[in-house]
Amino acid sequence: MIELTIATPADMEEFGARVATQLDAGDLVVLNGELGAGKTTLTRGLGAALGVRGPVTSPTFVLARTHPRARGAPLVHVDAYRLGSAVELDDLDIDFERSIVVVEWGAGLLDGITDNWLEIDIVRPSGQRMASVPGTDFDGPEPRRIMLTGHGDRWQDLGWVGAALD
Repeated sequence: MIELTIATPADMEEFGARVATQLDAGDLVVLNGELGAGKTTLTRGLGAALGVRGPVTSPTFVLARTHPRARGAPLVHVDAYRLGSAVELDDLDIDFERSIVVVEWGAGLLDGITDNWLEIDIVRPSGQRMASVPGTDFDGPEPRRIMLTGHGDRWQDLGWVGAALD
C-alpha cells in the first residue's frame, strides 16, 4: 500500500491524469471514499488524460456511463453506491476486458469480476482545513489522504506512484 496527500481538487485531477498513464483495456480501478471525497474529481482527471469525449460527471443516476475515445479502450465510469453485490455489478453488462473501468463505491463488489484491480481509498478529513492561502482571505480546500492498494499480479508494482509525484 502507498499513502499520500492530495492538497487541492486541481491536484486530485492531476493525480487522476497520472494514474491514467498506467491504464489500458482490461484495467479496473476501484474508488472508495465518502460523499465529496474526490472520487469523481479523480475520474475527471483520468478521463481528460485519456482523451475521452464529453465531460466526466458522476453517473449516480444512470449507474454507468461509457466515455468513448478517439483511439484506445473506452472509459466506463460506474457509480456502485446503490448496488448490493458483485452480481448486480455484473448485471450492468460491462465489457471489462475491452474497457478501462472505474467503479466508485466498489468496495466488496469484485468477487468473481476480476483478480486484478487498483484500489484507491480517499479520506476526507472532516473539519480540518489547510492554512490560509497566501494573498486571500479564505481557507484553502481540505487535503485528502489517498491510499493505493494493488490487487493481483497486474498491480503488484506501484513504484510508478512515487515516480509520478516527482
